[in-house]
Amino acid sequence: MLSSKMQEALNGQLNAELYSSYLYLAMAAYFEAADFPGFANWMRVQAQEELLHGMKFYDFIGERDGRVTLAAIEAPPAEWDSPQAAFEHVVEHERKVTGLINDLVELAGKEKDYATHNFLQWFVGEQVEEESSARAVLQQVKLAGDTGGGLFLVDKELAARVFTPPAAPAE
Repeated sequence: MLSSKMQEALNGQLNAELYSSYLYLAMAAYFEAADFPGFANWMRVQAQEELLHGMKFYDFIGERDGRVTLAAIEAPPAEWDSPQAAFEHVVEHERKVTGLINDLVELAGKEKDYATHNFLQWFVGEQVEEESSARAVLQQVKLAGDTGGGLFLVDKELAARVFTPPAAPAE
């Protein structure tokens, strides 16, 4: 069973994950309007991943006999100055989420909630991947600069990204 403090914190993270999905969907809309279908695809895949992360929190709260309480999701920005500015925002956002996950791990330790601590380890590893992926795309965008040809090539590469849900653990 979850402590009330842990339940509240996990519900807060559920909201943060849903906001992340919403943010990346807003970025997809921005890139679609700017005629960058590959960038939009990357963001749509990212939005799906974040929604999946939110559902992992949703399910875990219920499995621990907790109560999911949904809160309002803040409206994300709708515009960025450039593809580079958008991906700088992605990197910054993923670093913020990493901090939130780290705070949850710390709280689980303080609460001696070993089941939640174990659950959160997947997210610790996932955030390493999320930050690395975002930084890699940002680096490509920086190398492409403002040239149409360079951004075209990055856009084409990002169009190939596909959402792949994680495999179910072996039983």
